[in-house]
Amino acid sequence: MSDLGGISVIFDLDGTLVDSEPNYYEAGRQILAEHGVPDFTWADHEQYVGISTQETVAHWKQRYGLRASVEDLTAAKNRRYLELARTSTRAYPEMRKFVELLAAEGVPMAVASGSSPGAIAAILAVTGLDAQLRTVVSADEVAHGKPAPDVFLEAARRLGADLAGCVVVEDAAPGAAAAHAAGMRCIALPYVAAQADAPEFATADLLLRGGQAEFTARAAYDWLVRTTPTP
Repeated sequence: MSDLGGISVIFDLDGTLVDSEPNYYEAGRQILAEHGVPDFTWADHEQYVGISTQETVAHWKQRYGLRASVEDLTAAKNRRYLELARTSTRAYPEMRKFVELLAAEGVPMAVASGSSPGAIAAILAVTGLDAQLRTVVSADEVAHGKPAPDVFLEAARRLGADLAGCVVVEDAAPGAAAAHAAGMRCIALPYVAAQADAPEFATADLLLRGGQAEFTARAAYDWLVRTTPTP
């Protein structure tokens, strides 16, 4: 019998399972340049890590006075991102190992992401993670993106999981806040190191301040075993 009975694990995608933020930045930089904003920097992009594509674009429209609709800008950004992602997305090796460890134990897993359904499906396929991660929720499918808990609550519903038994793996402050609001435990590994002191991360049950560089599959698995009550 598994040592993780009653546990379900819900993964964020971008910056957590896969190193996709550079592609999101480049897609956003190109789209904004085409709409008259030539100086969008990585530091600008970091403000949007963990926020859904649609909400990011809505903020751009207001911030930069863009004339195109949110719908058109979102579609254009998603298309450009997918062009980049299909050729240059990698899964973090330790995250892949973690998924494989959990799969071997029969732990139910899901992906809950602010990306579009098409982007999530493409990334999981190109990295091969779709073999283990078949339950997927996009923020496009719920009323509110992170930091609202909607995507995590919907993932738990689709898994048939008890909220208290769900553990979220996240790299961004809005995701940590969403996990807390959903009543779920959280393993947090900040993608933006300067945000490690954000109050949202203080709610995490396991905070790896060094981000991916500090994460190992075995240590995360052992933490789950140690902190999971015996049925």
